[in-house]
Amino acid sequence: MRKLKVIVVGASGRMGRMLVRAVTEASFSTLVGATERPGSNLIGRDTGELAGIETLAVRLVDAIQDCPEADVVIDFSAPAATLKHAEFVAQHHMTMVIGTTGFDTEQLQQLHAVLSSSAVVMAANYSVGVNLTLNLIEKAAQVLGNEYDAEIFEAHHKHKVDAPSGTALAMGKALATGRGVVLDDVAVLSRQGITGARQPGSIGFSVMRGGNIVGEHQTMFIADEERIEINHIAADRMVFAKGAVRAAGWLADQANGWYDMQDVLGLNDT
Repeated sequence: MRKLKVIVVGASGRMGRMLVRAVTEASFSTLVGATERPGSNLIGRDTGELAGIETLAVRLVDAIQDCPEADVVIDFSAPAATLKHAEFVAQHHMTMVIGTTGFDTEQLQQLHAVLSSSAVVMAANYSVGVNLTLNLIEKAAQVLGNEYDAEIFEAHHKHKVDAPSGTALAMGKALATGRGVVLDDVAVLSRQGITGARQPGSIGFSVMRGGNIVGEHQTMFIADEERIEINHIAADRMVFAKGAVRAAGWLADQANGWYDMQDVLGLNDT
């Protein structure tokens, strides 16, 4: 059976190297292209060597247009870069797996417009465990309702540039969906000074940044008599890379459309 041909964006970065490993380790995929930002001193290096595995004869290039023909692009870069790569995907009738976070509303609208005729998986987090957690949060919110105060805490490494994390916001959206409300209408993203009493039905967020924390997320439902916590702790970023490659394999058999990791895992059917 023909293997899925994959291009990895940002392949010399920490996440990119793990994606290279995950693509190589999967039985159904093969790496054919790898990019890095223009000006990087790693351009021309073998991606396998950079990832700490065998030589792959796939060298880093500084433009996705210089990559050979492929089936799917896996992109965990930055919003502006992802938009450019999406145009390439659409022009070449490829599929795309997007792990980039931090898009603003206008950028998301542009992304959807560019990829309107493509098959896409986009998720804030590709961990199987996190996506099971999202499912549990929505169900808990349905049962517990507004009588339980809801708080979401997240912690990441000191180099992360957006906050709250995409995963924390996804948890907030799952919680809001379970309650039948829109997250933007009830989210409390910061507290300072005399804030007054907590508003019923609000969903609070708090953030920590430091060291090399891979990712920790905690959702709490708090009543006077009890507290229910749904937690996820990532110990190795490889879990995200494996999930993204799993999504790429699943996407190969799907019609054009916009999917998330819940679809990949069949959780939207439960």
